[in-house]
Formats: sequence, C-alpha cells, structure tokens
Amino acid sequence: MSTNLVPVETASEREAARVLLVEYLRWVGEIARASYGLSFDIEAMARSDIEDRAKFFPPTGRFYLVRHDGRDIGVGCLKRLAPNVGEIQRMYIQPHVRGVGAGRALVERLLQDARDLGYAKVRLESLRALAPAHGLYRSVGFVEVEPYADNSMDAYQDPATLEAYRKSAIFMELSL
Repeated sequence: MSTNLVPVETASEREAARVLLVEYLRWVGEIARASYGLSFDIEAMARSDIEDRAKFFPPTGRFYLVRHDGRDIGVGCLKRLAPNVGEIQRMYIQPHVRGVGAGRALVERLLQDARDLGYAKVRLESLRALAPAHGLYRSVGFVEVEPYADNSMDAYQDPATLEAYRKSAIFMELSL
C-alpha cells in the first residue's frame, strides 16, 4: 500500500482533481447546511480552484492529487495569502481510506512546500464539525487564532451570512 502526491499539471490530473473537489465541496457543503444553515456556490468554487492558475498553482501555490494504491483518493492545496503567508485549502481524503496516513503525508508536504516558498506562517480554516481534521492539524503544530482577513469563504458566502460562517469555523495558524 503506497500513497503518492501528484502535482496537478495535466488535463487528466485537472479533471481528476475537479471530480474530487466537487465531491469534497458537496460533502462539506452538506455539513455546513445541516449543522449551520449555510450554503455556498460549489460549482463556482470548483471552477475557480481548477481554472485560476494564480490560486493553487506554482509559483506561489501547490495543488496535489493524493493517490493510494494507484487510485485518486484526495486533494490538497496551498495558496499565497500575503507575501510571507500561505493558506492550506481543500484538504480532502475520501472517507473509505482515512486512517492510512494520506492526510498526514499531504499536510506535511504542503508545509514543506510553504517553507520552500519562503512563507513564515501558514493558515487554514475549517468547519467546527470537522474535528478529526483539527486533530491532524494540531498534531503538526497548528493553533487556533482569531478569524483572519481574506479567508477563503469571503468570495463564496452571502455577505449577510459571513458572520454566521465565521462562527461555524475555526481558524488556525502555524509559524514555520
């Protein structure tokens, strides 16, 4: 059993990543709706993630497909928030393969990439309901912080519900 992280570069890798992103966004969107009464534009988010080359792609970002035993089972991304600050987004491993170490391998790779890119801090945000993910983030050194400006949901959340969104999420940071 092996896990590989594949940079999203080719058309077929972008399509595989898009399918997993939509799967992830629908899953997390259902949690947001059921737990917090929130909704967001899944298709716009997935389209932006794949098509906006300045978002998760080099030179300032990274976008990985996670492959386990030859199958695409997850995604994870790093983007630049500010000159010395990166943000991890779209960390997702399909439920049936959680526990094999793929999420840890992915977050550790993204943090190494952040160091290599010269970021001094890495941030992330996550719905409060996703407690197992928070345990992983804490295990690599992330700590909770106050909500930060330019968080990823600002562009996809109805402005009238932004405060409710901020209350539904935790914001974390790691100094590198």
